[in-house]
Amino acid sequence: MKSFDVPVVYRSPLISAIKKKRKEEDRMKKDFSPTLLDFGPIRIFLARHFGFCYGVENAIDIAFKTVEEHQGKRIYLLSEMIHNPYVNRDLKAKGVSFLQDNAGRQIIPFESLTSDDIVLIPAFGTTLEIEEKLRKIGIRIENYDTTCPFVEKVWNRSEVIAKNEYTIVIHGKPNHEETRATFSHAAANAPAVVVKDMKQTQELAKYITGEKPAEQFYTEFACQYSEGFDVTKHLQRLGVVNQTTMLASDTQAIADFLKQTVMRHYELTEDTVRERFADTRDTLCYATNDNQSAVTGMLATEADLAVVVGGYNSSNTSHLVELCEEKLPTYFINNEEKILSAQTIMHYNFHTHQELVTEHYLPAKEPVTVLITSGASCPDALVEGVIKKLAGFYPSSKSIEEIAKQFG
Repeated sequence: MKSFDVPVVYRSPLISAIKKKRKEEDRMKKDFSPTLLDFGPIRIFLARHFGFCYGVENAIDIAFKTVEEHQGKRIYLLSEMIHNPYVNRDLKAKGVSFLQDNAGRQIIPFESLTSDDIVLIPAFGTTLEIEEKLRKIGIRIENYDTTCPFVEKVWNRSEVIAKNEYTIVIHGKPNHEETRATFSHAAANAPAVVVKDMKQTQELAKYITGEKPAEQFYTEFACQYSEGFDVTKHLQRLGVVNQTTMLASDTQAIADFLKQTVMRHYELTEDTVRERFADTRDTLCYATNDNQSAVTGMLATEADLAVVVGGYNSSNTSHLVELCEEKLPTYFINNEEKILSAQTIMHYNFHTHQELVTEHYLPAKEPVTVLITSGASCPDALVEGVIKKLAGFYPSSKSIEEIAKQFG
């Protein structure tokens, strides 16, 4: 796989050594057990896979090279490069300006741009409408498009199933940049509708079977269906794709549910179901799958708590938190500074979108066992910072250097 030039400030010597050793021992990526860092009074289990994925490293590589190679030019980001505040902060510090916020609201009007300007497309991709606006200004986006290849794979798959006259069902968060981009690309080729979860999928199924009146669909799914969508016609043949950062198991469950609905309603078998339901399992992102499987493997370890590191607006990170929360106390933080002391931690509740303060999060015993993972847009350096902070609360702990030697 291609390697990228990622700024050293985002790297961690410790974690790079761990990942290198695990990769050498498990080249086929079949072992999802965590890695033990035994400091003595605190034992930290790191997930097998975490941190920057291929698409994120690709985006960072292109963005920072663009800045270096075009000194003096006006450089813009369409919106956040990735959902990590530190990477976006560093790009702003280098003079990059943001045209939109994450919700697509304009910060700098497109009318102020010229053909001499550079506009970076973020890893989530963008809509066809925005691409066309930029091209009309004369801005060449091809060389500065950091769209994740696995997002593009979803778009390409959508185009293929559209040609076979399937309606495209997108599992994603309706307002997320990636879902808006995928919806735009899908709707250009076929009728499309977004479902945000299984509950909405179950309601959509009632329009397939006729349990709900067709006219109700347009209210219930307002702003989630393509122009000209005809609920009486466009739910007869379906294919499911996803926002790549969603829980893979949720996307698969949604696809399976709709497939079973179609099979029952049209009296189809496994041999004939493709007449009305497309097989799209190959659109699930490998990194999302690996990181989520690694968390599942990590959770098989008995532990006192879990710490998940990443941007608070990161969809893939919130799903890792969701998995951990099912098993044990979980603290979602974006850097080691949120660990205020051995007694107090400030952490994010992504359900309520609030930062909370919890006291006595570390149990008064030794050894304490902590599980740690991070989102796909989180630099490894931040994870090392969290490890150092936690281990530093125990005077008799081994040093980071001693731990690193085990993986050298």
